[in-house]
Amino acid sequence: MRFGIVILPEHRWCDAAPLWRRAEGLGFDHAWTYDHLTWSGLPDSPWFGTVSTMTAAAMVTERIRLGTYVSSPNYRHPVTFSRDLLALDDISQGRLTAGLGTGGDLDSRILGGAVLTRRQRADRFEEFVTLLDRLLTSDHVDYQGTYFGAVDARTLPGPLQQPRIPFVVAANGPRSMRLAARFGSGWVTTGRPGAEPEQWWAAVREAGLRMDQTLDEAGRPRDELDRYLSIDASGVFALSSVAGFEEAALRAAELGFTDVVCHWPRPEGPYAGDPAVLEQVATEVLPRLRKERP
Repeated sequence: MRFGIVILPEHRWCDAAPLWRRAEGLGFDHAWTYDHLTWSGLPDSPWFGTVSTMTAAAMVTERIRLGTYVSSPNYRHPVTFSRDLLALDDISQGRLTAGLGTGGDLDSRILGGAVLTRRQRADRFEEFVTLLDRLLTSDHVDYQGTYFGAVDARTLPGPLQQPRIPFVVAANGPRSMRLAARFGSGWVTTGRPGAEPEQWWAAVREAGLRMDQTLDEAGRPRDELDRYLSIDASGVFALSSVAGFEEAALRAAELGFTDVVCHWPRPEGPYAGDPAVLEQVATEVLPRLRKERP
């Protein structure tokens, strides 16, 4: 198994930089930050830009993979975003993963404009991923869709990672799962938000089976797609205890997930917890789980 940690972009960099360094020092395989204008879980919290945060994180780390968790078309255009991704890929020396999702309700309204239906947002996300893939794999891109366009968009210098920067597609429904099967190097799910823990785990299992079926229908081998699970979405913060984290990680492995992701403990509110638990999990539990489940 591989293990990831989310560091919310709520800290001034003098406080955030040590967290990113420590995530690498503790042996996490990947580290992420949210890509929102405002996150509904902390609407009154300080919040900093994702691309700038990821750039700074790349400069203070050397090994750990870095990713957006997740970027959406709510306020990003594939052409301009492709330039950001190319720069981040270069600065990180090929350690970037682009997490992509439909986006949250709050971000979808914050810039004004028409309020899209769920179907329209799914249509827009499909355009977003399709065009972003083209922009990162070919040059001189022309495209005209309902939501996005490009006229002779250039891709120079191209990504360090070939054939392109990997996409991890957030998907719970059939359309986004098909996008994950088509474009993703990975799939990430949060299960069924708001469900009781056991119901949540049952929903995660069902989602994994649907992803298997989607891959089969697409003619893609199941083991080609990495599977990420946000274990804090169960309603129980995974780092509430060492035993709780280990149990959640083992359950995820049994359901076929290759990667689990949790959040850096905060002093209060969402993901409130003790950093000492994180330290113990990283030094004692992660090495054991890696050895038991390579």
